[in-house]
Amino acid sequence: MVAEHVSGITDTEEERIKEAAAYIAQRNLLATEEGITTSKQSTASKQSTASKQSMTSKQSTASRQSMASKQSVVSKQATSTLQQEETFEKKSRKVAIREKAERLSLRKTLEETEAYHAKLNEDHLLHAPEFIIKPRSHTVWEKENVKLHCSIAGWPEPRVTWYKNQVPINVHANPGKYIIESRYGMHTLEINACDFEDTAQYRASAMNVKGELSAYASVVVKRYKGEFDETRFHAGVSTMPLSFAVTPYGYASKFEIHFDDKFDVSFGREGETMSLGCRVVITPEIKHFQPEIQWYRNGVPLSPSKWVQTLWSGERATLTFSHLNKEDEGLYTIRVRMGEYYEQYSAYVFVRDADAEIEGAPAAPLDVKCLEANKDYIIISWKQPAVDGGSPILGYFIDKCEVGTDNWSQCNDTPVKFARFPVTGLIEGRSYIFRVRAVNKTGIGFPSRVSEPVAALDPAEKARLKSNICGSLSILGYPECVLLMFPCCFSEGIVPGPPTDLSVTEATRSYVVLSWKPPRQRGHEGIMYFVEKCEAGTENWQRVNTELPVKSPRFALFDLAEGKSYCFRVRCSNSAGVGEPSDATEVTVVGDKLDIPKAPGKIIPSRNTDTSVVVSWEESTDAKELVGYYIEASVAGSGKWEPCNNNPVKGSRFTCHGLVTGQSYIFRVRAVNAAGLSEYSQDSEAIEVKAAIAPPSPPHDITCLESFRDSMVLGWKQPDKIGGAEITGYYVNYREVIDGVPGKWREANVKAVSEEAYKISNLKENMVYQFQVAAMNMAGLGVPSAVSECFKCEEWTIAVPGPPHSLKCSEVRKDSLVLQWKPPVHSGRTPVTGYFVDLKEAKAKEDQWRGLNEAAIKNVYLKVRGLKEGVSYVFRVRAINQAGVGKPSDLAGPVVAETRPGTKEVVVNVDDDGVISLNFECDQMTPKSEFTWSKDYVSTEDSPRLEVESKGNKTKMTFKDLGMDDLGLYSCDVTDTDGIASSYLIDEEELKRLLALSHEHKFPTVPVKSELAVEILEKGQVRFWMQAEKLSGNAKVNYIFNEKEIFEGPKYKMHIDRNTGIIEMFMEKLQDEDEGTYTFQLQDGKATNHSTVVLIGDVFKKLQKEAEFQRQEWIRKQGPHFAEYLSWEVTGECNVLLKCKVANIKKETHIVWYKDEREISVDEKHDFKDGICTLLITEFSKKDAGIYEVILKDDRGKDKSRLKLVDEAFKELMTEVCKKIALSATDLKIQSTAEGIRLYSFVTYYVEDLKVNWSHNGAAIRYSDRVKTGVTGEQIWLQINEPTPNDKGKYVMELFDGKTGHQKTVDLSGQGKQIFYRARVLGGLPDVVTIQEGKALNLTCNVWGDPPPEVSWLKNEKALASDDHCNLKFEAGKTAYFTINGVSTADSGKYGLVVKNKYGSETSDFTVSVFIPEEEARMAALEAQKGGKKAK
Repeated sequence: MVAEHVSGITDTEEERIKEAAAYIAQRNLLATEEGITTSKQSTASKQSTASKQSMTSKQSTASRQSMASKQSVVSKQATSTLQQEETFEKKSRKVAIREKAERLSLRKTLEETEAYHAKLNEDHLLHAPEFIIKPRSHTVWEKENVKLHCSIAGWPEPRVTWYKNQVPINVHANPGKYIIESRYGMHTLEINACDFEDTAQYRASAMNVKGELSAYASVVVKRYKGEFDETRFHAGVSTMPLSFAVTPYGYASKFEIHFDDKFDVSFGREGETMSLGCRVVITPEIKHFQPEIQWYRNGVPLSPSKWVQTLWSGERATLTFSHLNKEDEGLYTIRVRMGEYYEQYSAYVFVRDADAEIEGAPAAPLDVKCLEANKDYIIISWKQPAVDGGSPILGYFIDKCEVGTDNWSQCNDTPVKFARFPVTGLIEGRSYIFRVRAVNKTGIGFPSRVSEPVAALDPAEKARLKSNICGSLSILGYPECVLLMFPCCFSEGIVPGPPTDLSVTEATRSYVVLSWKPPRQRGHEGIMYFVEKCEAGTENWQRVNTELPVKSPRFALFDLAEGKSYCFRVRCSNSAGVGEPSDATEVTVVGDKLDIPKAPGKIIPSRNTDTSVVVSWEESTDAKELVGYYIEASVAGSGKWEPCNNNPVKGSRFTCHGLVTGQSYIFRVRAVNAAGLSEYSQDSEAIEVKAAIAPPSPPHDITCLESFRDSMVLGWKQPDKIGGAEITGYYVNYREVIDGVPGKWREANVKAVSEEAYKISNLKENMVYQFQVAAMNMAGLGVPSAVSECFKCEEWTIAVPGPPHSLKCSEVRKDSLVLQWKPPVHSGRTPVTGYFVDLKEAKAKEDQWRGLNEAAIKNVYLKVRGLKEGVSYVFRVRAINQAGVGKPSDLAGPVVAETRPGTKEVVVNVDDDGVISLNFECDQMTPKSEFTWSKDYVSTEDSPRLEVESKGNKTKMTFKDLGMDDLGLYSCDVTDTDGIASSYLIDEEELKRLLALSHEHKFPTVPVKSELAVEILEKGQVRFWMQAEKLSGNAKVNYIFNEKEIFEGPKYKMHIDRNTGIIEMFMEKLQDEDEGTYTFQLQDGKATNHSTVVLIGDVFKKLQKEAEFQRQEWIRKQGPHFAEYLSWEVTGECNVLLKCKVANIKKETHIVWYKDEREISVDEKHDFKDGICTLLITEFSKKDAGIYEVILKDDRGKDKSRLKLVDEAFKELMTEVCKKIALSATDLKIQSTAEGIRLYSFVTYYVEDLKVNWSHNGAAIRYSDRVKTGVTGEQIWLQINEPTPNDKGKYVMELFDGKTGHQKTVDLSGQGKQIFYRARVLGGLPDVVTIQEGKALNLTCNVWGDPPPEVSWLKNEKALASDDHCNLKFEAGKTAYFTINGVSTADSGKYGLVVKNKYGSETSDFTVSVFIPEEEARMAALEAQKGGKKAK
């Protein structure tokens, strides 16, 4: 921390104080000798005495008071100077010299005193680095040595780092190339044996706690011994290119620059190396004059760095990426300049994401940069990756590393989603680099490329360190540091005014950045700032930076509550005091102000080439701080999307390369800014990948197929690019060449020629001609071909080629062999275009030759397959050209198809280091035998990609870097043997297999059965575990938490079972600080592997909650407890059974039931044998609703279980009860009653919650006096009185339990006659008839039936016949009459009317009681007597 004195001057300004003191003394003492104004001598003498006394007093003070004493001395001197200027008096030269000497003495005393106090207080020695001697630039010849020197002052002693093109020099990476020494403040960089690559800009960087300072020098290594102006190479800190606008021989009239062997659109992967290059052909060629080569990425010039290097070999320009990153993706351009002329060529480079270590982890972010740096924070920004791994990115982790160390530390505990982050906790004056990692639910992805170094310095302090101390003058003509030290000499102290234009320039959920302008009224000394905040709606202002004032008009605030509203203001301060506050800012709500951009629109793909499509779109509307766009492609119908770019592109158009010709693709686009990625746009329409239609490229390889005296036959090859449409024809032009001078072009054909050959007639014999051909398609006529060679029009003789020669059979096996030959010496009128191979059995006739290939082959070898074992064969070869097939070669053979004993094959091998080689062994070699390797039967002796090693009877051919260029058939022949040879084919599939095997051997992995997982054990312990397939006894495991290794201790328990491969780590408890990422790193010999689990956010909280629950469960289970908590079920008898399962009980354990906190007495006693406790509630209804509780307790503790049977829970239970009751209902039955029909069903018991609904023929029954329903006990019935035919049909009883209806049905249609036509008594008979003896009894009854019923009467269950006393009549089949004339007591009894027809019968009973009046009176009197006795 920098100390501040009462004067307002800090210790960091010690150097300014020294300079200021010397400046005051020099200004006063070295004034012009003539016209010196001063006070009287006595005044000067008094001043001198006072100054010396003050100085003596100053020397006796403590080191902390030295600054105040020093100011007192200077203040007195300045006051004296003002007094001297009040009166003017001319002095003699002698007086002036004497006063000058006194002042020189005073200055010397002042300097000695300052030096003394500097020694007393070592803090005053601290100052930033300063170059005393800066390194200078050098120009040297190749192979010479060069030294760069510099001398640096500073305290503490600065640490010096040397850079080449902004890349730190590593002396260990190039042993002997660089020598770096530091002795006694002199620092040296020596470069040995300089070559052209050492031409660069070198930087010496000095850094200590007070800051960093750099000095630059250039080194130019000359490659030729020419004279040129070396000053061109030392223009400041930059160097001029090696090519100038003027050649050593003057201006060139014109340069033609061509690019050959050009780099094409390239695809790489993160971490790989890649080279872009092309051959540059410049005409005319000027010796010792080299072109200027400049590479660009997206239009920005590239400079050599640790990521990219450039090379110019004199013919070929190369750009090499040592380690590809997604930042390297873009459009690369090479520009070659010769004097005033230049040409350029461009192609796109795509960088795919590296394979994630954890499948599903997100890709690495990119473009990590520093947005703002201060002494206590640095704001870092980055771009979000295009690939999220299949699940949304949860956020990002930011890591920092101090420059010069390898110690990375994580800056944030919780992932941040906003692509900006303020890094705090930095050490002032030190430089840092940063990287960013993305995280999703699967895990953490690879880190980004590291940022450029950035120093944690206050911007104002950084500016002061870079400028010269006291180098600038104030408005008064004095150095600003002098005005700061001695305000009394120039102005009175002025309290600064308020700052202006205060505003919030950036606001996120993590921080808020304020900026303002300094006040106009601030005096002549430096000012500092205090920042204040208050919550909106209050006036409670709080100072944010109470300890350290701010020097720069910009400040970042942290630790603000997200979602709250704040206002801010700023005050200025200097030695005169603290000024008034600025106007407060508008209310600012803490949160991300930047919105995620909207999705782009109108995605339109268009054809480009046969492997690329141009995609255009409408840019996102109202997008702020747009970074760019990501484009994705998908094969139509596949549903799998792949990124087309991994570095966001700006604009609204992009060319997607690497597509499959003929496939149909759809595209989508999304925008990205610091807030995140937009939603995907709508998918484009599908487009088939094929080249856009364009005129074809020129034909090539024009040749003369046949020549006559006055005509010639030309042939040519089809254009390489047909323009996306079929070629419709060719046009041929020709011209005469006389003595090497060509004439005018003439058309050979007016109508297009469809074939790649044409006969040109009417030519002159022995005349030399040149030709050119142009192709045409539906898009138009293409560019003509290059001018052909000169052909002479003359008569040719032999047209067909001669026979091939030197036939040879090798690699003879039982069913195959390889036949090789050499081309014919005479190729005929045209070149040989191919060969035909024939074979026959050795003993077969000449007419039995058969061809092995229907089409001519171009190779001079053929592997013949399908031979019969043991059969002898002979072979011949014929060549073919445009004229036809030539004569056959001499015979090869006879050769017997057999695999000789001891025959061995070429074997491919991949060693432990991943080196791929082909191996062959021969046991039949002679002393003169040698191994000869070939590729496609062409010798590989001079191949730079292969290395052959032969020893004894074994040979090995090693691939230096196996790739696509190495595809082919490799064979090994053994000379001086009987055709011993073998071959091995490496095609694309085999290449992939070998490369995968090589990678596996080079970087072996420990096979894993189960990835790292986490589980909660019974006591709440946390178990991290994974299982490898096998582990050796030397296997080691490192346990990593948040990128720091953890070890066995009280908190962590580790265990490795090498037999089963299970690796475990146990934690007793999960605490808040245990949130993070856990990794097990395995190493077993050379093999490694790792597995990671991320416990962050909701995942961690859920696991922590489960662990705590299991811990409490374990504690609960130590006493009597419930293994299964209280629940209910409805029995088959429709009763409710409450039950629970208990465990860990004993005889003394008691169980008590409660309902609504009142104990329930239970009849039965629990014996706990089965561990089940039950409570049976019969005929459950609303009265049984409530809260039931059961408690277990004994001397070890207690446990309880509650079951709420109220509200929704009660409804759910009643629904189940009603369901059981409904299911207990019997089938509907029919009962005939006197009134009509009754339909009924029985249930176990009935409750009101069970709803009963009746329907007839699908319609609900309307109840009336005739049709009624009800419940009697357990019977649910429907009564139909006086049924009619309309009552026929299907009846349904539905019992609704609250959720489901349960139905019972009965159909009365089939029972209609029995029910509706049976004989019935409709009414008229009473139940009891009481009549006086002697009276007449007359009864009438109506009956019904179809057919009309038969009527009979019963008395006391016996048939009753009609007679004179009892007259029985039945009239009209409807009315029955019962008459007794003069009834007597004998007529008393039970009578019955029986009606009957074929559909049924019915009986109606009534009772007749006959009484005698006298008997009644007597009985009444007796009753009256009995009543009187009782009253007495």
